[in-house]
Amino acid sequence: MSKNLTNLLSSWFGAFASTPFPKPIQKFINYSYVKLLKLDMSEFEDPSKYETLNRLFTRKLKKERKIDQDEKSVISPCDSFVTELGVIKKEKALQIKGMSYSISKVLGKNYSNEVKALEGGEFINFYLSPKDYHRYHAPFDLEILSLAHIPGKLYPVNIPFLKKKKELFAENERVIILVKDNFENKHFIILVGALNVGKMVVKFEEAIETNTKIKTEKFYLYKTPKRLKKGECFGYFKMGSTVVILSQKDSIKYQISSNTKVRFGQRIGELKGEKGEN
Repeated sequence: MSKNLTNLLSSWFGAFASTPFPKPIQKFINYSYVKLLKLDMSEFEDPSKYETLNRLFTRKLKKERKIDQDEKSVISPCDSFVTELGVIKKEKALQIKGMSYSISKVLGKNYSNEVKALEGGEFINFYLSPKDYHRYHAPFDLEILSLAHIPGKLYPVNIPFLKKKKELFAENERVIILVKDNFENKHFIILVGALNVGKMVVKFEEAIETNTKIKTEKFYLYKTPKRLKKGECFGYFKMGSTVVILSQKDSIKYQISSNTKVRFGQRIGELKGEKGEN
């Protein structure tokens, strides 16, 4: 699909999902969506409570999940399926087995000086399907150093498309967040747009507007770093998509494998290092 077609389809779907229909119609839409995708709504409000389909997509948890408070623990940032994880080699990571992507292309021009530090580091890809809880949270205590918004295409990010589309993560629209953990290690948290993702919302940077006519990359440097506590919500997809985390060498160790279903709050690894190290 062409860029214009995928972006246009996503805009149309986003407009539909954001429209509050009369209550009987909206109730029918919401319940039909829940039934079609077999959503587990046990942690959320009744489907009839959501004024639009987007409100249902971006639903909040009714009750907070338990978070591992160990300072070094890493939690899953979202409810998702881990399609791949492993070591960054020769500036490449896997989007799916047998299909790699360029780290430098994904990060763009503003982070070209950071690519070398990622060599030998870890990558992990979290795929959020349309049925998943769509909010993303901090995987550990962190400082936000900078952010880049790179407009792009909106190809699907499901497994069949990951297997056939080269450099998918480098072509799709994305929001790239450079963060630092409590042990001075740097990590990139990358939000990847996808077909039917009307918007990617980033709570700490309201200037970000995704899936618009903006064509130029935007960069935000925070002289006073913004802080997030582990488990804190910092935004959401308005439909399923993908979160990628790239970490510098010797900064993180994952305790799960690829092709694994994970839930937000679940411990998936630990940070490496000691306080005061650089």
